[in-house]
Amino acid sequence: MQLLLDTHIFLWYVTGDTRLSIATRDAIDEPNNDVFLSVGSFWEIVIKYELGKLPLPQAPDRFIPAQRKAHGIQSLPFDENDARFLVGLPFHHRDPFDRMLVSQAMARVLTIVTVDPEIRKYSIPVL
Repeated sequence: MQLLLDTHIFLWYVTGDTRLSIATRDAIDEPNNDVFLSVGSFWEIVIKYELGKLPLPQAPDRFIPAQRKAHGIQSLPFDENDARFLVGLPFHHRDPFDRMLVSQAMARVLTIVTVDPEIRKYSIPVL
């Protein structure tokens, strides 16, 4: 399976947050699964960090790559093909970062890992 982590799932996973279910952690840890973090999530983390809404042990430009590498999570660029699915995408979700993830999942046939109920309203696989 190819998993695209929602921003909160990535942060919960790398910090050992107990809100992340064991089943979700197991899916991320499964060696046969490819696990991705979108650059859209990187951007979201940077913005929240800069606004003082997301404390991190290091600045995001060091923290995110170090955590991705430590946990075997691949960076996923967001390109024009990913963006084309934003055209006509229903506004079930107003968060632009989550809309980017939905569009990216559609373009690349990925399963989004999230607890966000609004993302489940889209026609994409969700874990």
